[in-house]
Amino acid sequence: MERKTFPGTLDSLADIRQVAKEEAQRVGLSKKAAYNLMLAIDEIATNIIVHGYEEAGRSGSVDVVTEVADGQLILTLEDDATPFDPLQRDLPGEETFTQPLEERPIGGMGIYLTINGIDEFRYEFVNNRNRNIFISRIGEK
Repeated sequence: MERKTFPGTLDSLADIRQVAKEEAQRVGLSKKAAYNLMLAIDEIATNIIVHGYEEAGRSGSVDVVTEVADGQLILTLEDDATPFDPLQRDLPGEETFTQPLEERPIGGMGIYLTINGIDEFRYEFVNNRNRNIFISRIGEK
C-alpha cells in the first residue's frame, strides 16, 4: 500500500490524476478501464476540493492510497473535508439522458459516470475522514 498526499487545491488535480494513470499502467488495465478510472478519480477529487474545501471555506489535503489485492487495483481518495457520500445523492434516471441538455437537471451526472464507469465504488466515513474507494479488476476489458 502506498499513500501520497496532495494539497486540497485545484492545482493538485493533474498530480492526483497522474497517480491513477501510473497505477493503471503499472497493473496493466485496459485503456478503457484506465480512462474510466481516471475520469472517476478526477470527478470525485474535483468535488472534494471545490465543494468540500473551497465552498465550505476550509483547507486540507487529499490522500491517494493505492493498493493491489485479489486481482484488483484499489485507489482510495481520503480527505477531511465536509462529509459527503456520493452514493446517497439522487442520481439522474434514464429519462434524463433523453432530455435535451438545456432541460436536464444540474448536478449528479459526474457522480453517475463515476459509479457506473468503474467496476466498484464505495464510500466510507471513518475517523472523521471521507474515503472514496475505486476498484478496477485487473485483466478485464
